[in-house]
Amino acid sequence: MIKHFLEMNRRDFLFNSTLALGGLALDRLVPVTGKNLPHFSPKVKRIIYLFQSGGPSQHDLFDYKPLLNKLNGEELPDSVRQGQRITGMTSGQKSFPLAGAQFNFKQYGDSGAWLSELLPYTAEIADDLCFIKTMHTEAINHDPAITFFQTGSQQAGRPCIGSWLSYGLGNGEKDLPEFCVLLSNGTGKLNAQPLYNRLWGSGFLPSVYQGVQFRSAKDPVLYLSNAPGIDAATRRSMLDAYYQAQQIQYESEKDPEIQTRIAQYEMAYRMQTSVPEVMDIDGEPDHIYQMYGPESKIPGTYAANCLLARRLLERGVNFIQLYHRGWDQHFNLPRNLSNQCRDTDQPSAALVKDLKQRGLLDDTLVVWGGEFGRTNYSQGVLEQGNYGRDHHPRCFTIWMTGGGVKNGISYGTTDDFGYNILEKPVHVHDFQATLMHLFGIDHERFTFKHQGRYYRLTDVHGTVVRDVLT
Repeated sequence: MIKHFLEMNRRDFLFNSTLALGGLALDRLVPVTGKNLPHFSPKVKRIIYLFQSGGPSQHDLFDYKPLLNKLNGEELPDSVRQGQRITGMTSGQKSFPLAGAQFNFKQYGDSGAWLSELLPYTAEIADDLCFIKTMHTEAINHDPAITFFQTGSQQAGRPCIGSWLSYGLGNGEKDLPEFCVLLSNGTGKLNAQPLYNRLWGSGFLPSVYQGVQFRSAKDPVLYLSNAPGIDAATRRSMLDAYYQAQQIQYESEKDPEIQTRIAQYEMAYRMQTSVPEVMDIDGEPDHIYQMYGPESKIPGTYAANCLLARRLLERGVNFIQLYHRGWDQHFNLPRNLSNQCRDTDQPSAALVKDLKQRGLLDDTLVVWGGEFGRTNYSQGVLEQGNYGRDHHPRCFTIWMTGGGVKNGISYGTTDDFGYNILEKPVHVHDFQATLMHLFGIDHERFTFKHQGRYYRLTDVHGTVVRDVLT
């Protein structure tokens, strides 16, 4: 053993004494501008992004419009639509009957936030939330819209938000990945829109910064467990031999992805111990299960993933992305949306309460929202007590809470039809710029040179929405 350490060169010492060798090499080799982060004092250290895939209906949940109820069944005025683009699913309709919400709305808390009866638990935390009611996007179909939110471009191939933040702020010295992803399926729509792993991919950033998906199966992370007959000592010996072979290749090619592979193997080795511990929620007290709801004991559900997100956060994971499918209510909205809200309302509110009672919300950002909203008119025939809504990118609602975000406010105003924005629009790139700002990052300065061009998450525009920040 003494001889072994005497024969170690400097590079061997760095590798064996720290698990950040891949990061050290990458910092020197990858072409980046603005990597001296943070640019200024951050307001948050961590984020849990509750992405509601499919497009929640703002009309039935957050953006109360009495006029729609009053004019229920009447035609959408041309003066409101103004010839704006609609999807191919409703472009052939000869009639666009306005559909009022079939759910009661009330104001809650000192803030007086309007919320639907479908969200009784969210109503309890209304004064902790910042509702942005004027989100808008150019994307009108699911895949480009989700890709736009996650990567800043409607075209696949760019790094996602989690990868940007992991690359800029991660330290690589943990027993769990910097960026973890959890998926769940709702009961609001069968055969919901698929989600692709490129949504949490690193794009042209080094692959060590891609999100790691945790699953509810026996092996939460694929290919993590040792094969039969392989014990920890054998695995360690294999990794040491692998490192030596990869170093020879690296000295020859100077390819930073070689160092990335080494770092990923080392992370996997550490995760063999850390992942089973974090996934074992049996030790949570009964009052926590009661807070998150009855499904919190069922692996893979939205409730269980919200609870797991808190456990990951407590163990040093800084970006946790939850995707929940099933919000695409083109038809049978009253029934399907009710089911979807039963999946998500209690666990979402419980997560905020849980973080707050543990003192974690002060430096954690929680975001809830989808890729676009829903139309104010019915897709297909408007029936008594039944309707559907198509995609609507012109205005929709998300909420945020946590460090650096103003509590108990509703930002922005839409028209009485809930179709267009009247004041304080927030574009997807504005949202991304604001998110980066909370982490102490100037989104215009944090760039990466790829194929001769400097890229950033917000592409070529985006403005921090300072009115929603403390």
